[in-house]
Amino acid sequence: QVQLLESGGGLVQAGGSLRLSCAASGRTFSTYNMAWFRQAPGKEREFVAGIDWVSNTDYADSMKGRFTISRDSAKNTVYLQMNNLKSEDTAVYYCAADPRTIAAIRAQQRANYWGQGTQVTVSS
Repeated sequence: QVQLLESGGGLVQAGGSLRLSCAASGRTFSTYNMAWFRQAPGKEREFVAGIDWVSNTDYADSMKGRFTISRDSAKNTVYLQMNNLKSEDTAVYYCAADPRTIAAIRAQQRANYWGQGTQVTVSS
């Protein structure tokens, strides 16, 4: 079992930055691949970024250059640094953990474990 707890969301002006954190429980965290998804009101959940257990990363095209995903296995935590935020980034952001590849998680939009989500609101 892996439990995930996101934090760091909030209200920010367009052009600003936020860093989301996802704290994971469980001794097998280091072997899980991790991802961030988001869901805006009235829209489907979408992949944001992923990082595998050896820290290879993948990003959705609209996030490349603005978002950075990282992990600290000593702290069992995954981060999402979000810069130059836009109003369209407003969504609930979810952390996910799964033993499958990031490519599979992204393609199937599924993961074994999910956090409860953290709200990010970007005002224009």
